[in-house]
Amino acid sequence: MAVIEVRDLTKKYGTFTALDGVSLSVEEGEIFGILGPNGAGKTTTVECMEGLRRADSGSISVLGVDPAKDRRALSDRIGVQLQQSLLPENIKVSEALRLYASFYDRPRDWRELLRQWGLEDRRDARFGKLSGGQKQRLFIALALVGDPRVAFLDELTTGLDPAARRATWELVKRVRDEGVTVVLVSHFMDEVEELCDRVAVFDRGRVVATDTPSGLVASLDAEHRMRFRPVAPLDEALIAALPGVASVTRSGSMVTVTGTGDFVTTVTAALARHHVPVADLRVEQRTLDDAFLALTGRPFES
Repeated sequence: MAVIEVRDLTKKYGTFTALDGVSLSVEEGEIFGILGPNGAGKTTTVECMEGLRRADSGSISVLGVDPAKDRRALSDRIGVQLQQSLLPENIKVSEALRLYASFYDRPRDWRELLRQWGLEDRRDARFGKLSGGQKQRLFIALALVGDPRVAFLDELTTGLDPAARRATWELVKRVRDEGVTVVLVSHFMDEVEELCDRVAVFDRGRVVATDTPSGLVASLDAEHRMRFRPVAPLDEALIAALPGVASVTRSGSMVTVTGTGDFVTTVTAALARHHVPVADLRVEQRTLDDAFLALTGRPFES
Protein backbone atom coordinates (compact mmCIF):
# COMPACT_ATOMS: atom_id res chain seq x y z
CA MET A 1 0.00 0.00 0.00
CA ALA A 2 1.43 3.37 -1.02
CA VAL A 3 1.57 5.96 1.74
CA ILE A 4 3.08 8.64 -0.52
CA GLU A 5 2.18 9.33 -4.16
CA VAL A 6 3.93 12.06 -6.13
CA ARG A 7 2.88 12.74 -9.72
CA ASP A 8 4.45 15.09 -12.28
CA LEU A 9 5.83 17.54 -9.74
CA THR A 10 7.41 20.71 -11.13
CA LYS A 11 9.09 23.61 -9.36
CA LYS A 12 10.96 26.60 -10.76
CA TYR A 13 12.95 29.38 -9.15
CA GLY A 14 13.04 32.09 -11.75
CA THR A 15 14.56 30.53 -14.84
CA PHE A 16 16.02 27.57 -12.90
CA THR A 17 14.00 24.34 -13.02
CA ALA A 18 14.46 22.54 -9.69
CA LEU A 19 11.91 19.78 -10.38
CA ASP A 20 10.93 18.64 -13.85
CA GLY A 21 8.04 16.15 -13.74
CA VAL A 22 9.04 14.17 -10.64
CA SER A 23 6.92 11.07 -9.96
CA LEU A 24 7.42 8.42 -7.28
CA SER A 25 5.55 6.33 -4.74
CA VAL A 26 6.56 5.11 -1.27
CA GLU A 27 5.17 1.88 0.13
CA GLU A 28 4.14 1.43 3.75
CA GLY A 29 6.85 0.05 6.04
CA GLU A 30 9.85 0.55 3.74
CA ILE A 31 12.95 2.69 3.87
CA PHE A 32 12.69 4.61 0.63
CA GLY A 33 15.84 6.36 -0.54
CA ILE A 34 16.04 9.58 -2.51
CA LEU A 35 19.54 9.58 -3.98
CA GLY A 36 21.32 12.16 -6.08
CA PRO A 37 24.13 14.70 -6.14
CA ASN A 38 23.77 18.09 -4.51
CA GLY A 39 21.33 20.27 -6.43
CA ALA A 40 19.49 17.33 -8.01
CA GLY A 41 16.13 18.27 -6.48
CA LYS A 42 16.04 15.84 -3.56
CA THR A 43 15.39 18.28 -0.73
CA THR A 44 12.93 20.36 -2.76
CA THR A 45 10.88 17.22 -3.43
CA VAL A 46 10.85 16.21 0.23
CA GLU A 47 9.98 19.72 1.40
CA CYS A 48 6.98 19.63 -0.94
CA MET A 49 5.96 16.28 0.59
CA GLU A 50 6.25 17.79 4.07
CA GLY A 51 4.19 20.84 3.16
CA LEU A 52 7.13 23.20 3.72
CA ARG A 53 7.28 24.20 0.07
CA ARG A 54 4.59 24.45 -2.61
CA ALA A 55 5.15 22.97 -6.06
CA ASP A 56 4.21 24.89 -9.21
CA SER A 57 2.26 21.93 -10.60
CA GLY A 58 1.67 18.24 -10.07
CA SER A 59 0.06 16.36 -7.19
CA ILE A 60 1.17 14.94 -3.84
CA SER A 61 -0.65 12.65 -1.44
CA VAL A 62 0.94 11.77 1.91
CA LEU A 63 -1.21 9.41 4.01
CA GLY A 64 -4.14 10.51 1.88
CA VAL A 65 -3.54 14.22 2.56
CA ASP A 66 -2.44 16.95 0.16
CA PRO A 67 0.30 18.66 2.20
CA ALA A 68 -0.07 21.93 0.28
CA LYS A 69 -3.78 22.19 1.15
CA ASP A 70 -3.91 20.73 4.66
CA ARG A 71 -0.49 20.74 6.25
CA ARG A 72 -2.07 20.96 9.71
CA ALA A 73 -3.83 17.62 9.25
CA LEU A 74 -0.56 16.05 8.15
CA SER A 75 1.79 17.52 10.74
CA ASP A 76 0.65 15.19 13.55
CA ARG A 77 1.26 12.13 11.37
CA ILE A 78 4.76 12.76 10.05
CA GLY A 79 8.16 13.32 11.65
CA VAL A 80 10.80 15.50 10.05
CA GLN A 81 14.56 15.76 10.43
CA LEU A 82 15.64 18.63 8.19
CA GLN A 83 18.85 18.79 6.18
CA GLN A 84 20.12 21.53 8.48
CA SER A 85 18.75 21.08 11.99
CA LEU A 86 19.82 23.28 14.87
CA LEU A 87 18.74 23.86 18.45
CA PRO A 88 19.78 26.58 20.91
CA GLU A 89 23.23 25.75 22.24
CA ASN A 90 22.08 25.90 25.86
CA ILE A 91 18.88 23.89 25.64
CA LYS A 92 19.05 20.59 27.51
CA VAL A 93 18.27 17.28 25.84
CA SER A 94 15.28 16.68 28.11
CA GLU A 95 14.01 20.23 27.56
CA ALA A 96 14.11 19.81 23.78
CA LEU A 97 12.16 16.55 23.88
CA ARG A 98 9.62 17.92 26.35
CA LEU A 99 9.16 21.04 24.19
CA TYR A 100 8.63 19.06 20.98
CA ALA A 101 6.23 16.68 22.73
CA SER A 102 4.09 19.68 23.67
CA PHE A 103 3.45 20.38 19.98
CA TYR A 104 1.37 17.20 19.54
CA ASP A 105 -2.03 16.08 20.81
CA ARG A 106 -0.91 12.48 21.43
CA PRO A 107 2.89 12.42 21.67
CA ARG A 108 5.05 9.52 22.68
CA ASP A 109 6.53 9.51 26.16
CA TRP A 110 9.67 11.60 25.71
CA ARG A 111 11.31 9.80 28.67
CA GLU A 112 10.91 6.53 26.80
CA LEU A 113 12.60 8.07 23.77
CA LEU A 114 15.49 9.18 25.98
CA ARG A 115 16.05 5.58 27.02
CA GLN A 116 15.40 4.10 23.59
CA TRP A 117 17.89 6.30 21.79
CA GLY A 118 20.67 6.05 24.36
CA LEU A 119 20.30 9.62 25.64
CA GLU A 120 19.18 9.00 29.22
CA ASP A 121 22.62 9.71 30.67
CA ARG A 122 22.72 12.93 28.61
CA ARG A 123 19.28 14.19 29.57
CA ASP A 124 20.72 17.23 31.38
CA ALA A 125 23.47 17.87 28.83
CA ARG A 126 23.19 21.01 26.77
CA PHE A 127 22.84 20.68 23.00
CA GLY A 128 26.12 22.48 22.33
CA LYS A 129 28.02 19.89 24.37
CA LEU A 130 26.76 16.86 22.48
CA SER A 131 28.88 14.92 20.00
CA GLY A 132 27.83 14.70 16.37
CA GLY A 133 26.39 11.22 16.86
CA GLN A 134 24.50 12.26 19.99
CA LYS A 135 22.98 15.22 18.16
CA GLN A 136 21.77 12.93 15.40
CA ARG A 137 20.20 10.56 17.94
CA LEU A 138 18.44 13.55 19.48
CA PHE A 139 17.17 14.76 16.09
CA ILE A 140 15.79 11.29 15.33
CA ALA A 141 14.09 11.21 18.74
CA LEU A 142 12.58 14.65 18.07
CA ALA A 143 11.30 13.43 14.68
CA LEU A 144 9.61 10.49 16.43
CA VAL A 145 8.18 12.22 19.48
CA GLY A 146 4.87 12.86 17.70
CA ASP A 147 4.46 9.10 17.04
CA PRO A 148 4.47 9.54 13.24
CA ARG A 149 3.55 7.01 10.58
CA VAL A 150 6.13 8.49 8.18
CA ALA A 151 9.56 9.94 9.07
CA PHE A 152 11.53 12.15 6.67
CA LEU A 153 15.28 12.06 7.33
CA ASP A 154 17.30 14.46 5.17
CA GLU A 155 21.09 14.01 4.83
CA LEU A 156 21.20 12.32 8.20
CA THR A 157 24.89 11.45 8.40
CA THR A 158 26.59 14.40 6.70
CA GLY A 159 29.60 15.45 8.76
CA LEU A 160 29.70 12.35 10.96
CA ASP A 161 32.78 10.16 11.34
CA PRO A 162 32.59 6.57 10.00
CA ALA A 163 31.76 5.03 13.39
CA ALA A 164 28.98 7.53 14.06
CA ARG A 165 27.59 7.04 10.54
CA ARG A 166 27.28 3.29 11.01
CA ALA A 167 25.74 3.72 14.45
CA THR A 168 23.18 6.10 12.92
CA TRP A 169 22.38 3.55 10.20
CA GLU A 170 21.43 1.05 12.89
CA LEU A 171 19.11 3.65 14.42
CA VAL A 172 17.36 4.17 11.09
CA LYS A 173 16.77 0.42 10.79
CA ARG A 174 15.24 0.46 14.26
CA VAL A 175 12.85 3.23 13.20
CA ARG A 176 11.64 1.07 10.28
CA ASP A 177 11.41 -2.01 12.53
CA GLU A 178 9.02 -0.08 14.78
CA GLY A 179 6.61 0.20 11.87
CA VAL A 180 7.47 3.73 10.70
CA THR A 181 7.86 4.30 6.97
CA VAL A 182 11.14 6.16 6.37
CA VAL A 183 11.98 8.51 3.51
CA LEU A 184 15.76 8.89 3.54
CA VAL A 185 17.42 11.65 1.52
CA SER A 186 21.11 11.02 0.87
CA HIS A 187 23.99 11.64 -1.51
CA PHE A 188 25.99 8.73 -0.06
CA MET A 189 25.93 5.59 -2.21
CA ASP A 190 27.03 3.26 0.61
CA GLU A 191 24.29 4.60 2.89
CA VAL A 192 21.57 3.91 0.34
CA GLU A 193 22.91 0.43 -0.42
CA GLU A 194 23.00 -0.40 3.30
CA LEU A 195 19.61 0.98 4.32
CA CYS A 196 17.11 1.33 1.51
CA ASP A 197 14.51 -1.16 0.34
CA ARG A 198 13.99 0.94 -2.79
CA VAL A 199 15.56 4.10 -4.14
CA ALA A 200 14.65 6.86 -6.57
CA VAL A 201 17.71 8.20 -8.37
CA PHE A 202 17.51 11.96 -9.00
CA ASP A 203 19.50 13.93 -11.54
CA ARG A 204 18.93 17.54 -12.59
CA GLY A 205 15.41 17.71 -11.23
CA ARG A 206 14.20 14.39 -12.62
CA VAL A 207 13.80 10.82 -11.39
CA VAL A 208 15.91 8.78 -13.78
CA ALA A 209 15.22 5.37 -12.19
CA THR A 210 13.43 3.71 -9.28
CA ASP A 211 14.32 0.22 -8.07
CA THR A 212 15.99 -1.67 -5.27
CA PRO A 213 19.70 -0.81 -4.95
CA SER A 214 20.63 -4.31 -6.11
CA GLY A 215 18.11 -4.07 -8.95
CA LEU A 216 19.69 -0.86 -10.23
CA VAL A 217 23.11 -2.49 -10.21
CA ALA A 218 21.87 -5.73 -11.77
CA SER A 219 20.27 -3.82 -14.66
CA LEU A 220 23.66 -2.64 -15.87
CA ASP A 221 25.06 -4.05 -19.07
CA ALA A 222 28.41 -2.42 -18.40
CA GLU A 223 31.50 -4.59 -18.34
CA HIS A 224 33.17 -5.43 -15.06
CA ARG A 225 36.30 -7.37 -14.13
CA MET A 226 37.64 -10.35 -12.28
CA ARG A 227 41.32 -10.98 -11.59
CA PHE A 228 43.09 -14.15 -10.48
CA ARG A 229 46.40 -15.97 -10.56
CA PRO A 230 46.11 -19.50 -12.01
CA VAL A 231 48.28 -22.04 -10.17
CA ALA A 232 48.03 -24.58 -13.00
CA PRO A 233 48.41 -24.18 -16.77
CA LEU A 234 45.53 -22.19 -18.25
CA ASP A 235 44.46 -22.03 -21.89
CA GLU A 236 43.23 -18.44 -22.10
CA ALA A 237 41.29 -19.20 -25.27
CA LEU A 238 39.09 -21.48 -23.17
CA ILE A 239 38.03 -18.51 -21.03
CA ALA A 240 37.71 -16.10 -23.95
CA ALA A 241 35.13 -18.36 -25.62
CA LEU A 242 32.76 -18.39 -22.64
CA PRO A 243 29.40 -16.55 -22.78
CA GLY A 244 29.58 -13.01 -21.43
CA VAL A 245 33.37 -12.78 -21.59
CA ALA A 246 34.58 -9.70 -23.50
CA SER A 247 38.36 -10.01 -23.10
CA VAL A 248 41.12 -11.97 -21.38
CA THR A 249 44.50 -10.39 -20.71
CA ARG A 250 47.55 -11.48 -18.78
CA SER A 251 50.05 -9.32 -16.90
CA GLY A 252 52.80 -11.40 -15.41
CA SER A 253 51.10 -14.19 -13.48
CA MET A 254 47.77 -12.33 -13.14
CA VAL A 255 44.88 -12.90 -15.52
CA THR A 256 42.18 -10.24 -15.96
CA VAL A 257 38.81 -11.15 -17.44
CA THR A 258 36.23 -8.50 -18.39
CA GLY A 259 32.65 -9.30 -19.21
CA THR A 260 28.93 -8.66 -18.74
CA GLY A 261 26.05 -10.42 -17.05
CA ASP A 262 26.86 -13.37 -14.78
CA PHE A 263 30.17 -14.09 -16.48
CA VAL A 264 32.00 -14.49 -13.14
CA THR A 265 30.00 -17.61 -12.31
CA THR A 266 30.59 -18.96 -15.81
CA VAL A 267 34.35 -18.41 -15.60
CA THR A 268 34.76 -19.93 -12.12
CA ALA A 269 32.70 -22.98 -13.15
CA ALA A 270 34.88 -23.47 -16.24
CA LEU A 271 38.06 -23.22 -14.16
CA ALA A 272 36.70 -25.86 -11.78
CA ARG A 273 35.71 -28.21 -14.62
CA HIS A 274 39.21 -28.02 -16.09
CA HIS A 275 40.90 -28.41 -12.70
CA VAL A 276 42.60 -25.02 -12.74
CA PRO A 277 42.85 -23.76 -9.15
CA VAL A 278 43.40 -20.03 -8.71
CA ALA A 279 44.80 -17.70 -6.06
CA ASP A 280 44.28 -14.00 -5.32
CA LEU A 281 40.80 -14.00 -6.87
CA ARG A 282 39.25 -10.52 -6.91
CA VAL A 283 35.99 -9.42 -8.46
CA GLU A 284 35.35 -5.75 -9.10
CA GLN A 285 31.67 -5.50 -8.21
CA ARG A 286 29.44 -3.07 -10.01
CA THR A 287 28.10 -0.34 -7.77
CA LEU A 288 25.45 2.35 -7.61
CA ASP A 289 28.12 4.74 -8.92
CA ASP A 290 28.25 2.60 -12.07
CA ALA A 291 24.46 2.61 -12.26
CA PHE A 292 24.34 6.40 -11.99
CA LEU A 293 26.93 6.73 -14.74
CA ALA A 294 24.94 4.39 -16.99
CA LEU A 295 21.67 6.22 -16.30
CA THR A 296 22.94 9.78 -16.69
CA GLY A 297 26.07 9.50 -18.82
CA ARG A 298 28.20 11.23 -16.20
CA PRO A 299 29.87 10.24 -12.92
CA PHE A 300 28.18 10.84 -9.59
CA GLU A 301 29.47 13.97 -7.85
CA SER A 302 28.24 14.42 -4.28
